[in-house]
Amino acid sequence: NIVCFPESMDLNILGRILEGGQKKVLEAGGSLVGGHSIDDAGVKYGLAVTGFVNPKKMWTNDGAKEGDVLIFTKRLGTGILTAGRNVGETTDAQLSACLRQMTTLNRGAAEAASGFEIHAATDVTGFGFLGHLTEMLGILPHAGSRLKLSDAGDLSCVIYREEIPLLPGALSLASNFVTTGGGQKNRNYCGDLVDFAPSVTFGMQEVLFDPQTAGGLLFAVAEKDANALWAKLTSLGIPAAMVGKITEKGGNGSALPVVVC
Repeated sequence: NIVCFPESMDLNILGRILEGGQKKVLEAGGSLVGGHSIDDAGVKYGLAVTGFVNPKKMWTNDGAKEGDVLIFTKRLGTGILTAGRNVGETTDAQLSACLRQMTTLNRGAAEAASGFEIHAATDVTGFGFLGHLTEMLGILPHAGSRLKLSDAGDLSCVIYREEIPLLPGALSLASNFVTTGGGQKNRNYCGDLVDFAPSVTFGMQEVLFDPQTAGGLLFAVAEKDANALWAKLTSLGIPAAMVGKITEKGGNGSALPVVVC
């Protein structure tokens, strides 16, 4: 544990934070050993994680191939919903659904996907859906902090907006300009590489740029395995959607590597 907590605040709150963290570490199969605490004006909590990876069971966030199907677990909108709560716009029911998702590990989805031909995988977190998607296409900035068309590689993709799973209330809030600073940074970072169809509203765009807390997994899976992987995930009660496809460069019908239609 690494925690900053004000001495003036109720220590029972700190106890619940530490208890929740320990519960999730154990659920993930880890062991919690020691920690550091600091008296600070604001509450901050995190974990330093040390472990070993079996190279034969490791996926990276690049390596997607032409023809791969993109399967996404969980739903988008955590950043927008928590921002909405701060201004009194997110309802209790919407927040509860958001919190349930954020406290659900990706372990089940990762284990379910083992045995299938996964070419690339990433969690969708701070860079938002579109930011992490560009990484899967092998697009990294060569200079500066903003992606340019010259950074693009040999792959493109198509994303189907109607297949994107959303948390309740997220699209409505975004459409009413409840957005996040992180989402604007993500738009500035990779927005120049995304071709939005006219039918993709401002609100939907914002959800796709929205930074996620404890977001889902995005798999680039061989087309022959896509239906079976989706069926296995859903049979286990894990939300999953086939949200797009990897194409050859330009195979999405656009000069830009990402098309959302």
